Parts: sequence; structure tokens; C-alpha cells
Amino acid sequence: METRLSRKLTVALLGPLCLAACATQQPQPGARPTPSAATTNTWNTTSSGYGYGGHVPDFATRNFEPFNRQDVVGIAMREWRLFGNPVNDDDPEQRPEPQVASVKPERAPGLWERVGEYWWIGMDPDMTETSWTGKHDANGRLTDFVHDGSYAWSAAFISYVMRVAGANSRFPYSPNHSTYINAAASGQSPILRAQDPANYTPKPGDLVCVARGRSKDTIRFSSLPTSYGFPAHCGFVVAVGQNGQPFGRQISIIGGNIDDAVALTHIPTDTQGRLASPDGQSYDSRYPWATVLEVLYDAEQEPTAGQ
Repeated sequence: METRLSRKLTVALLGPLCLAACATQQPQPGARPTPSAATTNTWNTTSSGYGYGGHVPDFATRNFEPFNRQDVVGIAMREWRLFGNPVNDDDPEQRPEPQVASVKPERAPGLWERVGEYWWIGMDPDMTETSWTGKHDANGRLTDFVHDGSYAWSAAFISYVMRVAGANSRFPYSPNHSTYINAAASGQSPILRAQDPANYTPKPGDLVCVARGRSKDTIRFSSLPTSYGFPAHCGFVVAVGQNGQPFGRQISIIGGNIDDAVALTHIPTDTQGRLASPDGQSYDSRYPWATVLEVLYDAEQEPTAGQ
């Protein structure tokens, strides 16, 4: 899904999000989180941990509101609206490559800068990728709009949302989805749990992930964690328990760099809302979902929502 996708833009009618009011223990608003021993891991290479640099808004690093499910869904949907509410439900294998740069939303005025913010905020400050945009490399040179796979930004989008929502040092920010997939599967992240799509019902704010390229046919839940990185794509669940077009029973996810935009995709489910049959067969003929990353939030919603 990080590859180029078709230009179909439709407006999704999202079902209501069922966000419970109950919450786990919350950090005090305005207090800087203290990284615990659980946050010391292979991706945390700075003494202060990720999330406290000048690249990240103060409201996020100081948790003006607790890290919560409602905000993550809200941020993902805000970015989707910014890109024009595109919906991509066709088969990615049949999506043609664009022939002119002007049809790529990521290169449009006002949007290439937004992709640059995903890189700037989502990545750690010492990474080269922080200077990339939707059409520039780190030196400000225009990238080749056809051969720009090396600048795929879907994982930067996920990292951006988690950072702005206040995950701070607890999330393994990376330009590669497999970094946090493997972190969740190996128990190295205090807020991520890799779940089997056949046995787990996704909730709003969770991440649904699939391997890509040559790994698409080989990486399944039983393969995780891997000892190597692999191409993948993940999207945030933003609506569950839906019944409508195109699949009937379905959920909605939002991800980045889908058709060079932030786009929504519908995923078929069974009556329990799961993505695969008990034998592990994905109900989605387009995507053999490898895992659902359950996100352990500090709260289900903002305590001050609506105030």
C-alpha cells in the first residue's frame, strides 16, 4: 500500500466510534512523563528518550491531555480530511502509476509541506528523514515523482500521529512499519501488543498491518517477530461494527501514502468484527493481514473533551 494507488476519491460515511468513558491510570496534565525501564530498548538511542526534542509540540511532550484513543482517531481523521477525504477500496495490485507529478497529492502546494511535517515531527531529530517533504530530499532537491519509493511516508504518518497524541518515548518511531510490528510482537513496547487477526477484534485506535512486496505472501502472525526488517503497511482503525458498502460487515482504517495521500480503506470482517477466519485466512482478498497491533492507551477519551 506504500506504492502508487488509483485516483478514486469518494467520501466515506463513517459509523459512530464507540469510545468507552472508562480509563486506566492517567498522567497528570502538564507533567513531563518519566520514561520507565520498559522504555529502554533497541530503538531508544538517546538519553532522554524520543518525544522530548524541539521537533515535538509541548502539549504532546507534557501530555496536556492523557495519551488516549479518542485523540488518535481524531488526529488521523483530521489528516484524512486535509487530503480531501479519499477512499481507496480497489485492489492495490491493479492501481496504475501516475504519469505526471501534478496528480500526486503529496506534491501539491500545501500538502507536500504537510508530509514534511510528518517526517519532521514523527522521526527522531538526528535522522536524515526529518528534512524530507512530499517532494524534496534532505537537501531540498526535487525527488523523481515516478521512482520515489525510497521516500515512502506511510510509517512517518503513523509515527506523527502517535507523537502528536502524546505517546512520547513509549512508541518505537521509525520510517519502517516493521520496526514497531516487531517491537509489539517481541514485547519490547510498553504500549503495543501484537494480536492474531483470527483471534482479536480490532478497536478504534488500534493498528492493522500487512506485509508488502515479496513478504506479502510469507509474513503472517506466526512469523512474528522477525529477525529482519520487511516492507509493510499499517493503518489506524477509525470505525468498527459498520454495515455498508462495499463489504457489508466492515471496519474503516486510515493510513498514509495511499495513492500518495492520507486515505481511508474499508476492511471486511466476520460477525465478531475479526479480520481472518479461525484457520488464519484473511477475509480480505486484497490484503493478507499479518497482525493487529493493540494499543494500550492511558485513557479511552479526553477527560476534558467538549470543554
